[in-house]
Amino acid sequence: MEAYTPILVLGALAAGFAVISIAIAPLTGPRRYNRAKLDRYESGIEPSPVPEGGGKISIKYFFTAMMFIVFDIEIVFLYPFAVAFDELTWFAFFAVMLFLVNITVAYAYEWRRGGMEWT
Repeated sequence: MEAYTPILVLGALAAGFAVISIAIAPLTGPRRYNRAKLDRYESGIEPSPVPEGGGKISIKYFFTAMMFIVFDIEIVFLYPFAVAFDELTWFAFFAVMLFLVNITVAYAYEWRRGGMEWT
């Protein structure tokens, strides 16, 4: 249990900081509310009305979301490989190369479908 004590202490500190920050914010923050502040979006752009029953969302939104998910998965799997590169065998090297080929195919698909065109 001694090995986990620093982790538990750090977790408790993080949770305490989060709770204290949320509790103290309404007491110390400014109380100037206006129409833009209370609106659903704070970007300064008037939100467009959504038709009844939802409405259509551009497919580029989903392609962009898919691209970020693929990128996140790539980073999650490549970071440990980069850290332990010196200790790995040729099998691990070829496994990572196969993973990179799969990721490249996913990016090529995204590019081909127009997901990387931002216009």
